[in-house]
Amino acid sequence: MSDDVALPLQFTDAAASKVKLLIADEENPELKLRVYITGGGCSGFQYGFTFDDKVNDGDMTIEKQGVSLVVDPMSLQYLIGGSVDYTEGLEGSRFVVTNPNAKTTCGCGSSFSI
Repeated sequence: MSDDVALPLQFTDAAASKVKLLIADEENPELKLRVYITGGGCSGFQYGFTFDDKVNDGDMTIEKQGVSLVVDPMSLQYLIGGSVDYTEGLEGSRFVVTNPNAKTTCGCGSSFSI
């Protein structure tokens, strides 16, 4: 998908830059960052991130800076309107999801409820 189309999920420049560095470290240009949602955590759902070298049927792919963010259809329905970012701060550096659909979140920010 191109950058000028309204996307259901935003992939920030900071996140794309970090993905690009991590993929270069792995020396596998086929890798993509996959964000997904699973049941669990203290609020009912939790975010997960992994590198994947394939795109499954139905996955949405967002490309930025020559790298891809991949989301499965089940996870995407909970992430619409949100963004995937990369932050560095006192608590460490990590990929984070900003999710306007989350009604409550836990203190660590990786668990939420709808």
